[in-house]
Parts: sequence; structure tokens; C-alpha cells
Amino acid sequence: MGRPLAIDLFSGCGGLSLGLEAAGFDVAGAVEVDPVHALVHHFNFSYGVTLCQDINTLDSDVLLQQIRDKGFMGEIDLIAGGPPCQGFSLMGKRQLEDPRNQLVFEYLRIVDEIRPKYFIFENVAGMATGKHRTFRDTLINRFKQIGYQTIESGQVLDSSLYGVPQKRKRLFILGYRDGVPPICYPIATTPTEDSQVKVSHAIEDLEAITVHKGKDTGIPATQLNYINFRKNFSVKNDGAFKLCHKRSTNGKVWGHLGSNHTQKSTDRFAQTQPGKTEKVSRFYRLHPDGLSNTLRAGTPSGRGAHTAARPIHYAVPRCISIREAARLHTFPDWFQFHRTIWHGFREIGNAVVPLLAKQIGDEIIKALNCDLRDLTPRSLEKVEEQFLSYTVSEACAYWEISRDLIPKRTREKKLVSQNTR
Repeated sequence: MGRPLAIDLFSGCGGLSLGLEAAGFDVAGAVEVDPVHALVHHFNFSYGVTLCQDINTLDSDVLLQQIRDKGFMGEIDLIAGGPPCQGFSLMGKRQLEDPRNQLVFEYLRIVDEIRPKYFIFENVAGMATGKHRTFRDTLINRFKQIGYQTIESGQVLDSSLYGVPQKRKRLFILGYRDGVPPICYPIATTPTEDSQVKVSHAIEDLEAITVHKGKDTGIPATQLNYINFRKNFSVKNDGAFKLCHKRSTNGKVWGHLGSNHTQKSTDRFAQTQPGKTEKVSRFYRLHPDGLSNTLRAGTPSGRGAHTAARPIHYAVPRCISIREAARLHTFPDWFQFHRTIWHGFREIGNAVVPLLAKQIGDEIIKALNCDLRDLTPRSLEKVEEQFLSYTVSEACAYWEISRDLIPKRTREKKLVSQNTR
């Protein structure tokens, strides 16, 4: 038996895909509507099919045929995905009628048409609260009507209880097709404050390396110290990611890219104590022995394109770099993001935490009765790095879609770019 097959819907850059691959799956297919993020997913998971498409127009038969054309002939074991969740978010006004909320039923449609053995549904914790519980319960009943049972009514999992140095709560609904073995939610691995992974455990070896400004030229991996928890980030696929396929890295780590702060901002950051919030920007300053606050994506292009507040580094008076954010999200150093701050941080903020996704994937691997010795990693062909620098227009051209379909990035004049704060 080879590696089981998964499809990632609403994949973004691939946080959920990465966790599933680390558990032993092949991500045979993925669907993402944003052309830049879809291209980054394609770069990181070139062995599978990535479609840049609105799921409302997705033809399941076409997707399955493209997966077969890639050489994946087996049954789809898992469909995973997190439909856009702003309509359920606890951060703003919840809107049951928000059209983005209807995408969850498109997810259900694809599950019904492809009939995988298992599914993972991820969304914001707000779906499990207040009036939104009615929506969640309706969704669960719809799954039952198409022949899928769910484990309880879903669980809100906090990543910090699963070995992640970040406080991040998300709702996960796990389901299984009638007639296949049920699955369990993973047991917390770091359930107490003393056992939790701290911020410094993840990014300490990067603090002495000056961040790049403007253009990312990479860091030689030999300058980094992959010990203890940080072995998970090694460019040589170690720790939690040892079952991942091997990518070409050219010996460099990318994404240590930072903002151009004004001197006034730098002074304010320096005066802010670790574990406190800077009063003007409202940016939280990380504590080396604490957890990161939840890393967020900000608003999309059609809603003002506002970058989410990024944490201030605990030892250096600046906001964290893309790579530091990736570490706090548990992405290994070989995983690539777009080479701009705007897209790179959005990709991380929107992503499912890979280490938590892996632990959920591990439970499904057990239910599938897979022998880990059969889940052999492969060496992947090198992909053109220019994809990681494409503009929206260039990415649209690559996917052969109209630029007019993608909202343009706009800002109100009174807002100051975070890159210069």
C-alpha cells in the first residue's frame, strides 16, 4: 500500500496540505481561488494538481481526471479544507447571511460527489458559538444525510496545546463515511503552561541575523541552529516533517524579510516591555518565554487590503519577519512563501497550523491502518522560483484567468502602510 491520497479545498499556500503530507498523505489535488496563493501552493506541492478556481464552478469529475493524469489512481481517502471564515469570525460582526458562509455547502457538495473515506472541516471558533451553532448543526445534519458521521459536533482546538508556540483556536469537524472505521481527535501534547513550546524555542536562532529589507536574498542554512524543537524546521526534513517529500533548497532559507520602520516607531517598540501591547500601533510585543498571539491575515484586497498587526520581536525593536512568523506557525524552513511581506504574511495568517494538521492527519493514518514504513518520501523536481515573486497580474496570466476577477488592492489615504510604521 502506498501513501493515501488527500484533496485540499480552499488550500491557500498549503498549511493543511503540509500537515497532511507530514502525516504520510500525498496531496493529490488542491483548489485555491487566489492566483498568487495558488501559485505558491503549486510551487510547494508540484507533484499534485493545483487548480486556481472558484469552488462554486469546480467540476469534481474534472478534478479527479486531472489527479489521475498525474498518476494517482487510487481512491481519495481524505478531503480537507477550511472555507473562508470571515462571516463567522469572532473578530468582527458575525453575519449569518454573509455569502462567504455558503461556501461551506460547496465543500459539502464536493465531499458528496467524490465520496472520500474521511473529511476534515476547519473554520474559526466563532462557528461553535451563539447563533452560529445552528449553522454548524445544520451542516453536520447535511453530512449525515449524505452518509457521513461526525465526531461529536466538532471541537475547538487550541494550537498551543499541540506543541505550537502560538495561541490559536480553530473549530475542527472530523467526519467518516458510513462503513469505515471512525477516527478520534488528537490528544493534547502540551496541555500545561510548563510543557508548552515558547516563542524563543522557535525563533531564537534568527534574532541575531539582520532582516532583509525590500529584496530577500536568503540566509545560508548553515547559520541556523536546528536543535531541540527547531529540528522540526530543518531544511533536511527532520522531526515532525521527516515523512515529507524532499524539496530542493539550494542551501538557503528564505523569508527573513522585514519592514522599514520609522525611527519614531522603532523607539516606541524598544520602550514596550515583552508581553505588553505598544500603545500607538497596538502591536503586541512577544515574550521569549510566552506564546505568540494569533497571527492573522488582515483584510483581503476587496475590503481595503489592510495588513494585520504583526507582533514586535521580543529582543529587537522591529516587527517579526515572514520566516519568524512561519516558525511560530510551525512551517519548516524549506517551505516557501511569496517573496513580499504583503502576500507572505497573508499566506501564513490564513493557513492552518501545519503541526496541528499533522496530528489530526496522524489519527486518520491510524484509522486507515497504514504502515508508516510504506509511506516513503520522494525527491521532487526543482520548481522555478520566479513563481514566488509573481504579481497578481502575472499569476492571473499563468492560470489563464482574467485579472478583472481579482479585487485590486486599495488603501484609504489616511492609513499608513505597516511597512513604514
